[in-house]
Amino acid sequence: MNLGEIAAAAGVSVRTLHHWDAVGLLRPSGRAPSGYGVYGPVDVERLRQVLTYLELGFALEEVRALLDDPDVDALDHLRRQQSLLAERIAHLQAVQELVHRAVEAQMGADDLRAVFGDEDPSRYETEVQERWGDTDACRQSRQRTSAFGRDDWLRVRAQGEDVERRFAAALRAGRPASSAEAGALVEDHRAWIGQFYDCSPEMQVDLAEAYLSDERFTAHYEAVAPALARYVHDAVRASACAR
Repeated sequence: MNLGEIAAAAGVSVRTLHHWDAVGLLRPSGRAPSGYGVYGPVDVERLRQVLTYLELGFALEEVRALLDDPDVDALDHLRRQQSLLAERIAHLQAVQELVHRAVEAQMGADDLRAVFGDEDPSRYETEVQERWGDTDACRQSRQRTSAFGRDDWLRVRAQGEDVERRFAAALRAGRPASSAEAGALVEDHRAWIGQFYDCSPEMQVDLAEAYLSDERFTAHYEAVAPALARYVHDAVRASACAR
């Protein structure tokens, strides 16, 4: 790779690469007939390590010393970076949780009542953490809702209630759970969930199972329309099977 290509691949400027070359941090191992530097696979791997250490907060001189240490091989670098990245991720998750708490604190009692009625959403927090705390879906949900304010929650709630009302209307009209109309509602249902986390059809099926197995879900849907929990469950499964 020439200077321009490796600069583009790394997302740094050509001037930066010239500086790294001058200080001995990253030097091209080959030369083109024109005299310009050519970066080979070994250089590309060193570049990856440089970028990782810089991202972790190391100074240029510290990175150069680490990479030039003859007693440290490539696997040692990977293990060190893996450990440091795990620490960084844990730190960022802790910061994210603090921000999440701060946002929640900004929603006063009147805001929470307007969004959730008399139900306290925090009562489920321990259960959510125990059952799904380590999943991508839970992490995505915390990240996406961390910036939600009252208006955002009211909008999301209204959208969810609209989907439920249309499911209930289809049920009352006698539309089969396997019908095209019910299938379209399943897509709207998954899009609504997608505001919290990436929901695949398979994940939607797992969620729909809870509509029957968890009495809280069942009661919620039955309050909208009798037999609605079963209808939504069957529509989700029918849509997934039709794919």
